[in-house]
Amino acid sequence: MAKQFASTGDMEEKKISFNEIGDNLYAFTAEGDPNTGVIIGDDSVMIVDAQATPRLAGKVIEKIRTVTDKPITHVVLSHYHAVRVLGASAYGASEVIMSEMARAMVVERGQEDWDSEFERFPRLFQGHESIPGLTWPTTTFNDRMTVYLGNRRIDLMFLGRAHTAGDIVAYVPDANVMFTGDIVEYKSACYCGDGHFLDWPETLETIRDWDVDAIAPGRGDALVGREKVGEALDLTADFVRSTFNPVARVALKGGDLKAAYEACREKCDPKFSDYAIYEHCLPFNVARAYDEARDVDTPRIWTAERDKQMWEALQG
Repeated sequence: MAKQFASTGDMEEKKISFNEIGDNLYAFTAEGDPNTGVIIGDDSVMIVDAQATPRLAGKVIEKIRTVTDKPITHVVLSHYHAVRVLGASAYGASEVIMSEMARAMVVERGQEDWDSEFERFPRLFQGHESIPGLTWPTTTFNDRMTVYLGNRRIDLMFLGRAHTAGDIVAYVPDANVMFTGDIVEYKSACYCGDGHFLDWPETLETIRDWDVDAIAPGRGDALVGREKVGEALDLTADFVRSTFNPVARVALKGGDLKAAYEACREKCDPKFSDYAIYEHCLPFNVARAYDEARDVDTPRIWTAERDKQMWEALQG
C-alpha cells in the first residue's frame, strides 16, 4: 500500500477521565477512544460497552472500584464491533445483553470484524492474547427490555438503525440519562463503515425527543446538560449528512470511489479534520456511503483483505 491506515500509527496512550453524569452514573472516556458507561444500582453494577480487550476493561474496573465495591453483574453491549465487546470477559458478569440483530451480526461477521479491527487499531488490541474468543450474549431482545438493579430501572431500547443495524441505548429514568453507544459522538468522527446514513439522522431525532439531561456518547467527552446534549446531536447529524451527500452525488453520476473520496474530503476536511479518528474513519465512511447511495442496504462485511483493497483503490 502507498501508506498505512491512519490508526496504525496511533500508539500514544490516551488520558482517561471518569466523570459522574448523574446519580451513581459514570462515563469512562479517553480522548476519542471507545467510551464505557457505568450504572450503579442498589446492589450491583451494569457496564455499557466493554472495551476492546480484558486489559482495557481492567482500567474501567479500576475506576469503578474507586466509587463502589458492588459486584458487576450485567454487561450491555450497544452493538457488535470488536472494540466494544471483546473485553467483556474481564467483568465476570453473569448477564451479557445485546440486541437480537447485534447477535446475528456476531454470527455473520464477528470474526471478520475482529480480524479487521485488529489490523486497524494495534494500540487498542495490546494484550489481545487474553481475549477468550468472540463475545456472545446470554440475553437478547428486539425492541425493548427492562433490567432492574434493585429498585433502579434501566430501559434498553432499539431506537433505529444508525452506526449499525443493531444499535441499542440504555436509559436510566430516575436520572433522565442515556448511554447511546456510537449513535452519538462528541467531536470525534463517526465510524460509518457499517452504518445506515439515511436512517441515522432520524434515530438522532428520536433520541432528542427523549429530552435527556445527560448522555454518555460512544466517543468523546461526556455530555452533561441539555445544551451540551443538543450540540452533540447536531454535530453528529451534520457529520453524517456531510459525509453522505457529496459521496452520493458522485456515486449517482457514475463517478468512482476515488472521486467520491475527494468530494467528501472537500466537504468534511474544513469542518471535521481536527476530530478524533477522523483520518481513520474517512475511507471506510466513503466506501459505505458509496454503496448505500447505490442501494446496497446491508453493509458489506469488512475483512482485513477488503480493507487493503479499498485503501489501495483510494491511493491509486
